[in-house]
Amino acid sequence: MVRLMSLMLVLIALPMAAEAQVYRCTTETGTQFSDQPCGDNAETLTIRDNRIGGSFGDNLPAQPEPQEQPRDDEKTTHQDDEGTCRFINSTDLRTYLTREQVVKGMTKDHVLRAFGRPPETYPTPQETWVYQTKYYGALYELTYVYFKDGCVERIDYRKP
Repeated sequence: MVRLMSLMLVLIALPMAAEAQVYRCTTETGTQFSDQPCGDNAETLTIRDNRIGGSFGDNLPAQPEPQEQPRDDEKTTHQDDEGTCRFINSTDLRTYLTREQVVKGMTKDHVLRAFGRPPETYPTPQETWVYQTKYYGALYELTYVYFKDGCVERIDYRKP
């Protein structure tokens, strides 16, 4: 109980002393953390800065120079929508990838990160990736991922 309390005290004090050194020592009584070397085998720990704050614009790339707008008679009506998928915010995307889920609007790269390489692919009439789910060594379910313009259009789960 004393070790737990001392560990909690150290963890609470860490944000206040973010610039201080932290040492870890392993002894016969267990592992100890301290702000000074606690023995001959003291190991210096590197603690990354986890403070939250600042401006949202701090980490943004530099804005490109504005280009001249074409006149009305030079405008084209064709717009290239290829490569643009529905926006999935980063927190939701990380959650889906961690849970190995695929949702409408993901890119092919996201599907590869969630499910891995597909054992079967069909390029026509619509690009389709087929995944097999096995439970207890038996084929349990087939997952069909349909793409349109490089984005997931729909997902079907079927029993074999």
